[in-house]
Amino acid sequence: MIGVSLDEDKGAAGRAIAQKSIFWPEICDGKSDKGEITKLYNVEGTPVLWVVDRAGNIAVRLTSAAMLDQQLFEITATDAFPPRTYRDTWQRPVKVAETLGIRAGSVVADVGAGDGYFTFRLAGRVGAKGKVYAQDLDDKELAQIRERSEKEKLTQIQTIQGAQQDPKLPELSVDAVLIVDAFHEFSHPEAMVSGIFRALKPGGRLGVIDQTARLGLKSTDYMERHILPQEILIGHVMRCGLRLVSFDSDFDGPPDGTRYYFAVFEKPGQ
Repeated sequence: MIGVSLDEDKGAAGRAIAQKSIFWPEICDGKSDKGEITKLYNVEGTPVLWVVDRAGNIAVRLTSAAMLDQQLFEITATDAFPPRTYRDTWQRPVKVAETLGIRAGSVVADVGAGDGYFTFRLAGRVGAKGKVYAQDLDDKELAQIRERSEKEKLTQIQTIQGAQQDPKLPELSVDAVLIVDAFHEFSHPEAMVSGIFRALKPGGRLGVIDQTARLGLKSTDYMERHILPQEILIGHVMRCGLRLVSFDSDFDGPPDGTRYYFAVFEKPGQ
């Protein structure tokens, strides 16, 4: 850990370091925001934290120490995920996989896979002995996932083109299902959840990440605005036989301020 002081008075900075018992190296060139280091690392205020990965790359830039623990959890994971992207800082794929109990050898489904962001991260998690079903309505998106899977030799990925009322997942085949920013698109939500229920093994989990919203709108309004109240989601899912096991009302969201929740459900064991 290295600190960069924006003080112009080096002596004052040194006294503050001693008074506060700061134990990490603190750099102060006396040039405030005009110094070479502050320009190089775009220091605009304090605190500013950078997490550097094992390769020496800046993995994430933080503006709050409260975010440090969750980002260290993501960055220090040993999963064979693709190179980190900016989306990883707020989508938190390692946290998602841990919460759903996804391990090496697991069989999982990414429902509404889209461009495959989670599909490929889950493939790294389950490894060659596991399986990831990338499910979507759009075969063009699935074709791109197939092309990349073949290029990267990820034989654990299998694409499935679903239907409006049926995810078309094999019965009793999956340990976990993940639906990210897609549940609000379901025109027949309970039919879809019933299909997911059939596909889950006893004790299997369903994770849903979606954008929060207020009650009172029409279902078509939620689809158009890409939002879904948590109360509606929980009602649909629990009516199909799954039980709610955890709920994070402020999971995270992109830098534009959009907030998401992360709901986890479980199929009763036998």
